Amino acid sequence: MRVLVADDHAPTREDIAAALGQDGGFEVIATAEDAPGAVDAALREQPDLALLDVNMPGSGLAAAWEITARLPSTRVVMLTISRDDSHVFAALRAGAAGYLLKDTETERLPSALRDVMAGEAALPVTLVTRLVEEFRDRAPRRRALMPSREGEPRLTSREWEVLELMRRKMTTAQIARTLVVSPATVRSHVAAILRKLRVADREAAVRLLDPDS
Repeated sequence: MRVLVADDHAPTREDIAAALGQDGGFEVIATAEDAPGAVDAALREQPDLALLDVNMPGSGLAAAWEITARLPSTRVVMLTISRDDSHVFAALRAGAAGYLLKDTETERLPSALRDVMAGEAALPVTLVTRLVEEFRDRAPRRRALMPSREGEPRLTSREWEVLELMRRKMTTAQIARTLVVSPATVRSHVAAILRKLRVADREAAVRLLDPDS
């Protein structure tokens, strides 16, 4: 997998490149020390995955927005020292597929990035717990979508991902390119979502997620 590493701290870039190089399944094809450089490198090299420092000059979050918008097939993972919940939410809104702390052991990095490329979200366990609590406390409409009655069908993480892309008004083809799957797979996920939510069409499903849509 071809990887772009963007961080304003040269030793960090070198440590990441070394860890990924030793794994053998990754190739660091470009590095950058700021957000504009990261965007330029991403557009030039079109990596499979971009690993971006949140706080690098120019804002890693701004780079994430642009890269995910212009290169939907590139997965973005944010790398940071911050455990601030607001930064996690900002990263996810920017389209990031993962949020890793810099104190994560470098030996674990290849495994985490493989999970991202397989469609899983890479988040530290401590942050996942807080995210769940945040959505449970502040998003009752999500509780309505996932009732707790025993045996009630629930959306999988991939189905939630598809539903969110539907909320962004993406077509089947656009969702397929974003998730790196076939249109037939997307249609299968959409059908499962509609069945589980007991709605007739995409618009109705999105309204359950966001009543103001």
